[in-house]
Amino acid sequence: MTLQELASFLDAKNISTSDDLNSIVVNNACACDLMSDVLAFCTPGSLLLTGLTNVQIVRTAQMLDIPAIVFVREKVPLEETVQLAKDNGIPILLTRYSMFEACGVLYEKGMKPSIQIQEM
Repeated sequence: MTLQELASFLDAKNISTSDDLNSIVVNNACACDLMSDVLAFCTPGSLLLTGLTNVQIVRTAQMLDIPAIVFVREKVPLEETVQLAKDNGIPILLTRYSMFEACGVLYEKGMKPSIQIQEM
């Protein structure tokens, strides 16, 4: 799914880059507010959905080659967070949806989880 499609599904606004959102494709997503869990369970190339707005979000995205970040619950990131994302070409999208709702919408549209949990 392209970021443009994803933004449309989530009624999301791009605030960090002028890049063409149709040129970025994501197939997996990780939704989390614990960066330790993102580092442990999010696979490179996955979309990150979060409610945290500090600069560590972008630094984590850089480490994992995350192509875009979606801030849920109408959260507005700190200006330094937006600037770091701009400097690194990482689109930031804002949506009014809760994390639960955003995940549901994306799952319904065919987005897959970033990691498959092994059966016990």
